Parts: sequence; C-alpha cells; structure tokens
Amino acid sequence: MEKSKIITVFGATGAQGGGLARAILSDSNSEFKVRAVTRNADSEKAKALAQLGAEIVEADIDDAGSIKKAVEGAYGAFFVTFFWEHFSAEKEYQEVADFAKAAKEANLKHVIWSTLEDTRNWVPLDDDRMPTLQGKYKVPHFDGKGAADKLLVDAGLPVTLLRTSFFWDNFIHFGMGPQKGEDGNYYIAFPLDDKKLCGMGAEDIGKCAYGIFKNGNGSVGEIIGIVGEKLSGGEMAAKLSKALNINVIYNNVSPDTYRSFGFPGADDLGNMFQFKRDFNEDFNAVRSEEVSKELNPELQNFDEWLAVNASSIPID
Repeated sequence: MEKSKIITVFGATGAQGGGLARAILSDSNSEFKVRAVTRNADSEKAKALAQLGAEIVEADIDDAGSIKKAVEGAYGAFFVTFFWEHFSAEKEYQEVADFAKAAKEANLKHVIWSTLEDTRNWVPLDDDRMPTLQGKYKVPHFDGKGAADKLLVDAGLPVTLLRTSFFWDNFIHFGMGPQKGEDGNYYIAFPLDDKKLCGMGAEDIGKCAYGIFKNGNGSVGEIIGIVGEKLSGGEMAAKLSKALNINVIYNNVSPDTYRSFGFPGADDLGNMFQFKRDFNEDFNAVRSEEVSKELNPELQNFDEWLAVNASSIPID
C-alpha cells in the first residue's frame, strides 16, 4: 500500500485549518494524513484532532525554524496567517516569506495559501477615495496577503492561491451580528449599497481546500476563488430575520461612517467593504459557487449555515 501523503495544516485548531483537518480525518478513504500545527498541543482543540487521528506538532509561524520542522517530510501544506491577532500586514508578509522558504527546502508537492487580493492594484495609495492605513496599505488585512502571493509563486512552488470570502462566522465571533435599535428592531450595518457580498461558512474553506488537494497540484500560481453564496445586505437581513425570529434590517451606512465605529480594525474593514462595493464585479467574478460546490459537495448556502449556527449568534 502506498504510504499516506502528509498534509501539514497550519492553523489546525482555527476555523479554516480545522475545517481542512477534519475533512481529511473524516474521510476513511483519504490518501492523506494530517499533521496538525498548533502553538499549544495541550489545548482541547488539539487533543480533539489527535483523537481523530492527527499527528500534532507545536510550531509558531513567527519562528522560521519551527515552520521548517513542521513541513519536513510532508507532501503538502495549508498555509494561513492570523492578521487579527496583531494587525500587522508586514508581519504577515514575513510569515509568508518563511512559509515559502520552508516549503521550497522541503520540496513540497502542493501548497495551498489562504489569501486575498492586494487592493492597491485597484486603489493606488495616492487615490484618496479611501484613506491610506499604516502608511502603505488601503486594506491591510488584504494587501499584505495579496502582496505575499508573489513570494510563493516566485519560489516556483506548486501553489494554489485560495481566494476566500467573508466569513458568516463573523456574525457570531466578530461582533457583526444584529444589534438592537431603540425602535426594537435589529440592524446589521455594512457600507455596500445594494451590492452582493461573497460569503461562506469558515468550515467550508477547509473542505474546499481538501477538494483542491484531492484534485492534484495544479499549476504554479493557480487562483481559485471560493464562496458559499452572494447576497446583498437586504437579503442577508431577511434570512437572519427568519432564522432568528426577529426583525433584522439592513442599515446601509457610508464607508466613512463604518470607519468611525471605533472598534479595533474599523478603518481596515470600512475600506474592505468599500473595496468590495466599488469593485464588486471584479471581486465576485473570481469567486464561483459552482467551483466551490465541485470542490466541496457539502458547501452550505446562507440558509443552510444559519440552520446550524443561528443559535450561536449573540442577540442582545
């Protein structure tokens, strides 16, 4: 019997990497084994993956040596970074530089990098339609990842650039869920006008990544965009109303208003939504429901995701 191919999964105890690890581990016919990377092998999530059959390794993506050890002897790797822990696009860029070097030295046969667009290709720094942040970015949590794509491609790695979508899980964990107004109604606020927002369940990102690994290593720098469903703010509000049994209204605020909300990263997210609104066709065209469904037959639309997750959305 052919030896199982090891996939080193970074962020294995997070939403994206965890989705990939569980997708592989739950497939009894899989040709892959999971090497789950975590900073704490004693965490409950790491122990749960170990019980499912994963090899658990401790590594920190800010430690190049530990990245190198984590990918040694592996067939492939899933790379993901964690911008919202530190808010530094430059740190993300360095982490990807270390990913690229380690992957090249380990001669990995297939790398998937969870990434996003560099919005400066659409909105140059001297374009004042949206403010420049941190001195050299428009949407830092996009731009650092998008700029880092080149590091993996230029290394000649068999890399798939996986363009992800808005996580519906943000309604649960990121404070974007319906907020109660003084009138008794609930509101979700986005600066999107009537444009469609590409969204998906974070767990489905990992499942789509598994589909990509199963399909083979593709070409260097292949871009695959994934999405569960494309919905306007009004459509999301209507579906939330039904699932939560409350009246949710879409509040279409201006990007300036969103940037002024004051929570950490509000300026970054305000710029992000403005980018998705102003370049909606470009952004949405890259992300295909059909392709996503082929990669992940269990792909959820928003109603299906809500059926499982609505009870976890905090309602005041």
